[in-house]
Amino acid sequence: MTTLLCPSMMCADFGHLQKEVENLNRADVDIYHCDIMDGEFVPNITMGINDIKAIRKYTDKLIDCHLMIEKPGNKVDWFIDAGVDLIYIHPESERYVVKTLSHIKDSGKLTGLALNPDTSVETVGEMLELVDYLLVMTVNPGFAGQKFIDFTKKKIKRLVDLKSDYHYKIMIDGACSPAIIEELSALGADGFILGTSALFGKEKPYAEIVKELHKL
Repeated sequence: MTTLLCPSMMCADFGHLQKEVENLNRADVDIYHCDIMDGEFVPNITMGINDIKAIRKYTDKLIDCHLMIEKPGNKVDWFIDAGVDLIYIHPESERYVVKTLSHIKDSGKLTGLALNPDTSVETVGEMLELVDYLLVMTVNPGFAGQKFIDFTKKKIKRLVDLKSDYHYKIMIDGACSPAIIEELSALGADGFILGTSALFGKEKPYAEIVKELHKL
């Protein structure tokens, strides 16, 4: 199994976005991960539609949006129209989660569900039938540079055990250092969101880092 490596674009240098995307393309990353925060669901504001459109302009690779916003069902069409391929929503932020996931799927896009550290597997059981990707948060959502929450490994193990029933991919988001990538890949995680713990702000070129991570 090839591990999916997905740069967290809120950590990129937006003063040189085209160059950043071109370098990441050459590094052969898998999915561009875009965090959308509204200052309500999480206490921060990050990327917007124009940022996504700019990234879309410079790559043919998959782009995802992690919607850390209230009532995402009212806004998913914005991101669909912007060329996003995969949309993650949080079950706590949406009154009708199944309806919103169905709309994303009916629009020809991949569906994603994001699970906070305090979101249990039991609370999302009925939703898993519609999910293509599960984003397991191993830090609290809203900020980069946090410490990995160790007890989330138990949830990851449970979700790995359920994969054969639902056929989703498990993505890990939060403090994904090389050591964490190696450990959780062995547990059965399919991919990782790469921020400052493994990719951005390093002296090595992206291509060299991604090549090393694929060997773990």
